[in-house]
Amino acid sequence: MIIYDSIKKYCQTFNHPMLHPLIGLVDLDKSDLIQRCKFRIDFYAIIIKDSRCGDLRYGLKYYDYEEGTIVFFGPGQIGASEPEGEWHQPYGKALIFHPDLLHGTHLAKQIHEYSFFGYDSYEALHVSEKERALIDLCFANVETEIKQNIDKHSKQIIVANLELLLKYCSRFYDRQFITREVVHHDLLAQFENRLNAYIFGEKLGIDGLPSVAYFAEKLNVSANYFGDLIKKETGKTALEFIHLKLMEAAKTKVLDTSKSISEIAYELGFKYPQHFTRLFKQKVGVSPLEYRMGMN
Repeated sequence: MIIYDSIKKYCQTFNHPMLHPLIGLVDLDKSDLIQRCKFRIDFYAIIIKDSRCGDLRYGLKYYDYEEGTIVFFGPGQIGASEPEGEWHQPYGKALIFHPDLLHGTHLAKQIHEYSFFGYDSYEALHVSEKERALIDLCFANVETEIKQNIDKHSKQIIVANLELLLKYCSRFYDRQFITREVVHHDLLAQFENRLNAYIFGEKLGIDGLPSVAYFAEKLNVSANYFGDLIKKETGKTALEFIHLKLMEAAKTKVLDTSKSISEIAYELGFKYPQHFTRLFKQKVGVSPLEYRMGMN
């Protein structure tokens, strides 16, 4: 596995000069042949892959995005180029920037909100010609500033262009969610079915409370992508959705006076009854005992 622990190492690997220690725009077309392998990137990377391989198939539908695929990496993420060991010529551009570049800026506080840095590569952004033109313009603006002599304005201008780029990418991902509405509705239906089976079956008592990551894995999407999808489709976070479904089961069980509230909490997968009571009151408005007394 190759570990890209600096902007310099990434630039050297792809035969590109390093113009700034914390940011670079690498033209992958100028790289020598490299071997496909696993890799880790210890900074942010926005990589446009120019494959020009025709239509993209997603689920059972084809999407005509021929202008490139954009993949995002956050610091510490591991990726892979397959088949491993094969020599190939990369094509595209990579905008790479170190978290240190953002220190003391507004973007440093906001970058965690751009959850697409946590998406898997198969959840890449696919852009139209018009969208690609805007991305290219942002790349060009960053490159122009990198090539300038560094002065007191450099960081502010570079980060401002990065922020504009990320806002465009966020908009384009929102469009992509809408474009793939049918596919995503199917994913949501699968999630609800799996969630119902988990909560109203026997898994709660055996495996404990389900996590967002558990369902994302079952549906073969990354946790970040799954969370964004559920939020856009339902208006609730994935965790809120799970909790609401859990409270549906809880309200039915609480009415069974043959069991104590603690017994019901354990049946619902809670390790500690007080955690169940706190969540129940938060979501329902009264404690489990108060709910029981009010309904009986």
